[in-house]
Amino acid sequence: MKISEIRELSTSEIQERIDTEKNLLLKLKMNHAVSPLDNPLKIPAARRNIARLKTEFRQRLLTEKQKS
Repeated sequence: MKISEIRELSTSEIQERIDTEKNLLLKLKMNHAVSPLDNPLKIPAARRNIARLKTEFRQRLLTEKQKS
């Protein structure tokens, strides 16, 4: 997911995406522990997506706080 796509989402949608990405990461880790994944690079990619989402979420919180 690109940062431009993330910026188009609303704050509540970003929070939902964080939750779904965390669940996906957990499933990937569990599946990889049981049997090797076809593409193990999906795990760090999922972590990066979570980090991107959290960064944008935090920036929005800080800008809202500064406006008040």
